[in-house]
Amino acid sequence: MNNDDRVNDDESETTSNVPPTDTSGKPDDVVESELEDSDSDAEGVNQTHTQELEAEELRRKIAEIERKVADGN
Repeated sequence: MNNDDRVNDDESETTSNVPPTDTSGKPDDVVESELEDSDSDAEGVNQTHTQELEAEELRRKIAEIERKVADGN
């Protein structure tokens, strides 16, 4: 190992301890980012579930109206 190799090893050790940064160069909290991403995924699932429930309710109301029309009421 020559001196150049030691300098490269020292640099790689130094950069591995540097926290990640966002596009503006500010430190980025990776854990917080992951939590926010998982929250947005859960919101999408909840919104889809809500839409499915609303669609089912509309199908029930349509079926009720169709029965009433068929009965002549």
